Amino acid sequence: MPIHIFAQVVFDGVSAIPFGWAITKAVAGFTVLYLLKWYFNGAVNGSERNMHSKVVMVTGGTSGIGAEVVKGLALRGAQIVMLTQQPLTDPFFVDYIMDLRRQCNNELITAEHVDLSSLHSIRKFATKWVDNAPPRRLDMIILCANTRTPPGGKATQTEDGLELTWGLNYMANFHLLSILSPALRAQPPDRDVRIIFGTCSSYMGGSFPDFDSAGGKSKSKDIKSRPKPMAFTPGEVYATSKLVVMTFAIAFQKHLANYARPDKQPMNARVIIVDPGWSRTPGMQRFLTFGSLWGLALYLFMWPMWWLVLKSSDQGAQTFLYAAMEEQYGRGEGGQFLKECRKYKFLRPEIEDEAIQKRLWEVSESTVQSLEKESALRRAIEKKTEEATKAKEEKARLKEIKTEADGKTKGKSAIPSTKKDKKGK
Repeated sequence: MPIHIFAQVVFDGVSAIPFGWAITKAVAGFTVLYLLKWYFNGAVNGSERNMHSKVVMVTGGTSGIGAEVVKGLALRGAQIVMLTQQPLTDPFFVDYIMDLRRQCNNELITAEHVDLSSLHSIRKFATKWVDNAPPRRLDMIILCANTRTPPGGKATQTEDGLELTWGLNYMANFHLLSILSPALRAQPPDRDVRIIFGTCSSYMGGSFPDFDSAGGKSKSKDIKSRPKPMAFTPGEVYATSKLVVMTFAIAFQKHLANYARPDKQPMNARVIIVDPGWSRTPGMQRFLTFGSLWGLALYLFMWPMWWLVLKSSDQGAQTFLYAAMEEQYGRGEGGQFLKECRKYKFLRPEIEDEAIQKRLWEVSESTVQSLEKESALRRAIEKKTEEATKAKEEKARLKEIKTEADGKTKGKSAIPSTKKDKKGK
């Protein structure tokens, strides 16, 4: 039967078959749609690695790309430590962890409470992790935590006074890795240690902050040529945070490589930067909807287009999984930039500028120190105020108890006299 139909098409043309042209157009349309979707889905991780016994710390692992990275590694047997701002006693979060363990058939999925928007919270966790003898095993840190203010949105601040996008996307990573650095350097020389940074192609539009206003003069002309914008612009702040975190990633690789191990072995920790591509994550949806109801309606109306041109979270996680498992990145030079499961060159040469890296590190370190001092002073004042309030309340309560006791005593002393009076009568 198919042979006869094909022969009729060849000799008599497509119009000889009922609905021939309609079928042809539909097949052509579906073929084009399939090819476009295949192209926009991006590359698929083709590397596999035995992840059993590997301890992997993940930020942003409860939603979007981070959740898919956690699932992908947990399915391969890795021990996962998720850093989350969710309370560990939250029943919904407990159910999430239990469901993830069942799906992955992996009981080694745990979480630690860390609020990445709080420098104090980061220090409490990281200090506790480092303060351990012998050093705790740590094979990999994957930094997926990310935030972005929707277009037209207003700037919000962390409890330390940092703009939220800047504080979470960059300062949290800087603070966390600065403290965990000894734990990474203390790993045995035969262990493959990787630190994977998440970034975005918007880094190309970022500009370095004005280091002069941060206390000191910059020695780099590149920094001065791109001054910090005066007004808050969500898109530029986000792009700047990604540009700076990539610069810090290269600086952190040099920081690790320059460490002289006591056993004289070469440093085995390597930094990898990953651009997962544009994906339909909760953050992207919030960006596309402008954080508004009318934007959500527009997003739903344009859903077919977003489905076509944006990756799913699972597809966005492929390059992260590739960076975590590809054998070649466990040796050789660190500081590789990956996109679509391939190496790419930085399109902003300033990222590899040592003068910028050094100045960025110095300013970031001094900023963290000053903010932590202010935070400590603020907590001390709050503690004293709380103690004074409790003491005042306790004093008032004791006074109330004493008043009640005095009233009862007076009442009791009045009763016997009444009885005597009755007996006298």
